[in-house]
Parts: sequence; structure tokens; C-alpha cells
Amino acid sequence: MDKIKISAVAYTNTKAFIYGIEHSDIINKIDLSLDIPSDCAAKVISGEVDMGLMPVAAIPLVPNANIVADYCIGSDGAVNSVFIFSDVPVEAIKTLRLDSHSRTSNNLAKVLLKFYWKHDVEFTTDTSVKTDAIVLIGDRTFGKKNDFPFVYDMGEEWKNFTGLPFMYAAWVANKDIPKEFKDEFNAALKLGLEHRQDVLNDLPHTDNFDLEDYLYHKLQFEVTDDRKKALNMFLSFIEELEKEKV
Repeated sequence: MDKIKISAVAYTNTKAFIYGIEHSDIINKIDLSLDIPSDCAAKVISGEVDMGLMPVAAIPLVPNANIVADYCIGSDGAVNSVFIFSDVPVEAIKTLRLDSHSRTSNNLAKVLLKFYWKHDVEFTTDTSVKTDAIVLIGDRTFGKKNDFPFVYDMGEEWKNFTGLPFMYAAWVANKDIPKEFKDEFNAALKLGLEHRQDVLNDLPHTDNFDLEDYLYHKLQFEVTDDRKKALNMFLSFIEELEKEKV
């Protein structure tokens, strides 16, 4: 069988998965690349890879999209790495700069602003433009909560809005993946989660950030029924936003 091409995110939130893959025999059956979320999505959409741990907002753009693992990147409330950082309270935000790394977090910000806070905002991706607020995700947020007057954890705000957990990224394929491979892949991911302490021991210290709390409590990794429900709700909100543009 040809090796299955896989793209995974290179952030700390994925380190346990990567550990499991690299410490399982499945590493010999795949070609693995580590990317930022937006590039991971682009590779799955274009067919450059067969599957990837990709931002869920891009799933509708994937031909023959199917979630192929029992594990994901999720949270049930605050996640501590997906933020709107702002100089003003949310009701006073007029301009917001999106994060080029992730379609999901940008869309989550738009959904929360429109449907939860019911507030119209002008969005930009231009890093040279000064805005009232920014979306920032992943490791680049570690230790930065004290740098801004107003901080909105979007996992927490989604929970406040819907009462549901959230799924930020899922293992999505653009083709049928053999069940035998999926079972072995799930076992590798499970192995990685069982060795989070080994992952923690290898991570560099980060000031003002509790990595153990992040990997064991803030992040949740199971694809549950509630998380699937939240995913469908989130995608329907995005579709509604897209319709408003027409």
C-alpha cells in the first residue's frame, strides 16, 4: 500500500498526537508534514495530502470530506490559546485584525461578534493596520493575556453562547481511508495522549503559562456527540454569514 500523506499542525496542542504517531509503527506507513493550520487545510483541500488535522471551518471546502479519527483538538469552555485580544471592551470594537494561521478561529470570532455579541465589526488581515482588537491563536498566545486590557477566550465565549463544547480541528480525509489504518491511527493518537507527561517534560518553560493545565485540562481531545453537534451549529453559522455577503 502506498504511504498515506498526512499534514498535522505543529502547535503545542498537537504534540501528544505527534508523539503517539512517532512512537507507533504507523509512522512507517505515512508521510507526515507539520504545518500551520491554514496550510494544513490547504493541503487537504488541494489533495496534496490524503488527510490532515485541519481547522474545522474548512471542512466544507474539502472534496469527499470525512472525519477519520476519534480524536480532535477541542475544549469545553476556556481553551487558553484561541483569543480575541482587545484594547477596548467587545461592544466598543470597531476594527479587528484576523489571524492568518487559522480559518476556524477567524470564523469563530465573526460568529461570536454577529450572533452572540450582536455587534458589527470591520475585519482586516493587514498587519500594518492598527486595529482595536486582534484574533490570535496557538503558541503565540502563551503568556500574553496580561498584555491587553481586554481578553476574550473564544472557547469560553462559545460555551457561554451555546452551552456546548467546541471542536477547533479534526482529522479529516479527502478520500476513503481503510478501516484497518483508521484503527491503527486511533491507537497511535490514544498512545500519545497517554504519554502527555513525556510530552510536557520535553517542552520548554513558558513564563505566565501553565502547560500542564493546558495539556491536561484546557484541551480536550475526544470527538463526542456534543462536539459534533457544536461543529454542525458552527458550520451553519458560517453558512449564514456567507449568505449575508451575497
